[in-house]
Amino acid sequence: MGTRLSLGGDANLDELRRIQQAVSEFGQAQNWPPELVFQIELVIEEVGVNIVNYAYDDAPDRMEVVVDSANDALTLEFIDNGRAFDPLHDAPPPDLEADLEHRPIGGLGVHLVKTMADEAHYRREAGCNHLTLTKRRSL
Repeated sequence: MGTRLSLGGDANLDELRRIQQAVSEFGQAQNWPPELVFQIELVIEEVGVNIVNYAYDDAPDRMEVVVDSANDALTLEFIDNGRAFDPLHDAPPPDLEADLEHRPIGGLGVHLVKTMADEAHYRREAGCNHLTLTKRRSL
């Protein structure tokens, strides 16, 4: 049996930091290993910043992060009502071979998130993006 934490608010950087801090405290209370807490903080930052900066055409609206912590794994679900975007398939792959000074800006965050997650799924439901990432608790 797992424990769930659901946090939502305006899609802005201040709210993202609040969500990130709350999930960190939740993870520590759930006895996640420190390395896992760090990885989850990083994933929340990467996905959350993309939602804040790119999901909305006009003024940002809302975002939600739902965390399910079980004995063997944890699941993060990011929900926003911005424009439809599947980062698992729609984001261009980064050029990992180019020299750093010649690489275009962007694209590495989605790559990092996909690499860190053990499972990743996207769906569009009721006008909302749902990105679900699963990470096994053992590192």
